[in-house]
Amino acid sequence: MYVPKYYKVSDLEEIKEFIQHNSFATIVSIRKGKPIAAHIPVLLKKIEDDFYLTGHLAYGNPLWKTFEEVQDILVIFNGPHAYISSSWYEHENVPTWNYQAVHVYGKASLIEGIALEQDLTSLLEKYESFRENPVLWDKLSPELLQQEMKGIKGFKIKVEEVQAAYKLSQNRNASDYANIIKELYKEENPHADALAEAMKKNRSH
Repeated sequence: MYVPKYYKVSDLEEIKEFIQHNSFATIVSIRKGKPIAAHIPVLLKKIEDDFYLTGHLAYGNPLWKTFEEVQDILVIFNGPHAYISSSWYEHENVPTWNYQAVHVYGKASLIEGIALEQDLTSLLEKYESFRENPVLWDKLSPELLQQEMKGIKGFKIKVEEVQAAYKLSQNRNASDYANIIKELYKEENPHADALAEAMKKNRSH
């Protein structure tokens, strides 16, 4: 990913937080010379001194079959994004698009058995534990779990390279920056609202 110096993010804790909050990822690989992708939730885990992204794919998804053949898998995390009108600047300029994105590269391998069960347990805990009637791993029947696990392939991707870009108008003056945030809120669009919040947070740093 091309990352101009204005927009580069290097803080590991900030990147980890971003991944945790935007964990519905796009996983990209190569099969027979052609890019293929899948869109799934993943977990970020630290195992000893290394970080891994873990998840699972449907057995029928050919992407998992590429893991042994491809040196690096690309995992893309997207945050809020929105169009930025040049009418929001004090001076003549062209429009642009603001966004937050993180790219992770790493070698993938399959997981199964207890390791896969533990990963699925963690996934349910992340998305179910705060609900009124959470459906966690131990509440599902062994028969159902055994049947469903036959239809998936678990994996982990060792994080080897991270590229992070927050394009949040950092190169604009204070007046333009404040006006962009104000105009984004006027859009009455959830993406624009989330981007405005990200810009406020970024400037406060």
